[in-house]
Formats: sequence, structure tokens, C-alpha cells
Amino acid sequence: MTNSVVCKFGGSSVANASQIEKIRRIVADNPQRRFVVVSAPGRVQKAEEKITDHLLNIATKGQHFRDCRKTISAKESKQAVIDRFSGIIADLEIDGKALLASLKQDLEPDLEGDRRIAFLASRGEHYNARIIAAYFQRKGMQARACLPEEFGFLVTDSYLDAKVEEPAYDNIAALDDEESDMVTVIPGFYGVTEQGEIAVFSRGGSDLTGGEIAYAIDGDKYENWTDVSGVLESDPRIISAARAIPRLTFKEIRLLSSKGVNVFHLDAMLNCRKRKIPIHVRNTNHPEAAGTQILNERVPEEGVVGIARLDNMAYIYLEKDMLCEEVGFTATLLKIFQSYGINTYHYPTDKDDIAVLVKQDDLKGSINDLRRAIEKQLKPDFMDVVYNLSIITPVGLGLKRNSYPLVDAINALGEHHIPIEMIDQSPSQICFHIGVSQAVADDALNILYRVLISDTRA
Repeated sequence: MTNSVVCKFGGSSVANASQIEKIRRIVADNPQRRFVVVSAPGRVQKAEEKITDHLLNIATKGQHFRDCRKTISAKESKQAVIDRFSGIIADLEIDGKALLASLKQDLEPDLEGDRRIAFLASRGEHYNARIIAAYFQRKGMQARACLPEEFGFLVTDSYLDAKVEEPAYDNIAALDDEESDMVTVIPGFYGVTEQGEIAVFSRGGSDLTGGEIAYAIDGDKYENWTDVSGVLESDPRIISAARAIPRLTFKEIRLLSSKGVNVFHLDAMLNCRKRKIPIHVRNTNHPEAAGTQILNERVPEEGVVGIARLDNMAYIYLEKDMLCEEVGFTATLLKIFQSYGINTYHYPTDKDDIAVLVKQDDLKGSINDLRRAIEKQLKPDFMDVVYNLSIITPVGLGLKRNSYPLVDAINALGEHHIPIEMIDQSPSQICFHIGVSQAVADDALNILYRVLISDTRA
């Protein structure tokens, strides 16, 4: 393991000159922070569009915003991108003439289809990295911009959902020089194919870039800098008292993230976990805050550490006498969902019934055909579809040795007359899922937070 720390800064952390100065101070504060991965500039005002969305609008010749019922033309998006980067360059007081000339040329690529979309979508990160490296240099730091197309961050040619190729890791590792004070600034979100073409990861892919770089150099730590002071115990829009969780395991954060706690790209954690590289989620605006450490292991001191929530869910409920004795019943049912491109989340079963949980939006346009297929192949005695569910998921390693939180949760909801639509416990026993009507989900979440977290604090 090297002693290098990889820092990834999200869109809000690099949105304007004042934010970029904050990240410069953070990087300069610790000489181990030798790798800096940056996103495209985020929103300064909530009402404005993201730079990446403007770039996608240019790539699709205005269709991207038309699909969102917004009247912003590709020409207007092009000007918005140029104006935004021009403003950042001016505020940072760097020489940006060559950068702006290059940007204007890149906004008119001779490309079509997915290649065009991928190339343009990547330009926000590309130019932000070059601008930030130039600013670091102006402030007296040893810094350089290293671009994926230059050092060989090789990815597959799935242009809009690229995966990292194995040779990329050696190319990344070659950038690490522990004897040097050089800060390497790398744009997130994209790589380059063996043919030299740009391909992007899925949205949020700058997190993935940071994780892959930390893995490649076997870094001491991967710091993910954002605009929140760590992973919160629950949704702060509903639970105003939610605090940052000091420590989580990779397993716990993946369970929380899959149920609506959006901190960073899930795939960014996979390789860090393999090499036991800790991830530290921190706040650019409050670098003094402790944040949340994500580790391979921890000793649990509590039952539940966080509660996630997933809305707009539905379940298809089937009854059939002795269905559990019918070999292949569940497999056939799940294959039917798969044939319609519908992902299934949980499927609690009993002797004579089964419920399959899905995102209700995935049922649009196919529910009638789906029902007919189920009736034809499985011949249930009864079938129903229940919509507008919220799945509330308490998570914590301590649940494995203590079943009382599940009992407490059921009792608390019962005392407040909140009907439970479904209950399911994970095989790992470190989380359980309670389904309630979305109409009472806020109340249910508040009750469970109080009973399982706030009332248990020492």
C-alpha cells in the first residue's frame, strides 16, 4: 500500500472559483493528497441546469431538454457551457485563452450517435481538471492535469456505460511517485477505448474514477468530498435530527445505498473493498467535520446505524395452494419478470403465497401482459397488484446478534396504527425491510428513527 490519498471532489465542490479555492486548501493541507479527481462544475443556483445536462443537450441537438419539456436549444446550451467556464477561468485569474479555444472546438465534434454523446458528456470533467490544475500551479503548487486519453485509462467500447479494462490499472499506477510532491488532477467520469475514443461511465461515474485510481495505486485512503458531512442516519428532509454515521462497513453502506441513501456510485466501492482501502466521506464546506469512514470491518456498538427508504414500489401478490411444493414455481415467476425487463427486489414467500417487490414505474405499459403471462404459466388461485408502497430498511451489523429492534419496530408501528404491508429480513441478518403505504411513510420513518436510533443513544 502506498501512502497516497486519492481525493474525489463532486460537482458542488468544484462549482465555482470560491469552491475550487476550498479544495486547493484541502489538498495543500495534507501532502499525502497526491491524486485529485474532479467532476464537472455543479449547480451554483438550484434553478440552473447542470453543465453535464447542457453538454448532453448539445450532443442530442436539443432533444435532451425537449424530453424534459424544457425549451433550451442546443445553441443556448453551448453558450451556457462557454459562459460558465469563462466565468470560472476569469474568477480564478488564470490564462484560459487556449483552454477556451479548445473547448469551443470540442463543442462541435465530427461524431455521431453514442460516440458523440460520450465525447461531449465528458467535456465538463475534462476542462474542469485542466482549469483546476492550472489554478493550483498559479498558487505555487506542483500540479499537473493527467487526462485519461493521455495516460491510458482504458475502458470498454460501451460508450455510455463503459467498464475499466485491466491494462488501465498499470497505466494509472505508473502515475504514482511517492518521492514527489506533485499533485495529479484527473477528470472523472470517462476513459478511453483501445481505439482512442472517449467512453463514459454511468452518471455519477466520477466516484467510480476515484475508486479505480485508489485501487490501482493501492492507496492509503479514498476521500470522497461532497456537500454533506458524511453518510447521514436517514433522510434529513424528513429526519431533521439525523446525524452523520461515524463508521460503516462496505456491506452496510451498500445496503443503505441500494435503498435510497445516495452518497456515491456503488461500483466505486468494489475494488476499494478488495484491497481494504478505507473510504472517507467528507464535507468540502466543513473540512473540520469528522465525516463517515467506510471500512471492511468494525465492531458494532449499536443495533441500527441507519434507516433507508425506497418509494414508488409495488408488489405482485400470488396465492396458490401448496405453491412451495411446486418445483420451479419461484424460478418460473422470476423468469417471467425478467422477460419483461423488470428487476425484482424481494420476494417473501410462505406455503401458499408469494409477493414480488418491484419498482412500480417498471410495470408501466406491461402490467396487463405480465399478469396474463403469470396466469397462463403458473395458474395462481388469486393475484393482486399493490401500488404506492414505501420500503423502510433499518441497517446495522448489530442486528445479527440482537433481534429486538425488529420486534420494537413492529410494536412501535402498531402502537401508532400504521399498517404493515410486508416484512422481510435479509439472509445476512444485518437489515430488515418493512413495507408501508407511501401515504404514511413519513410518519413511519419518524417513528422507526426515534425507536431504533435516537432513543437508543447513550
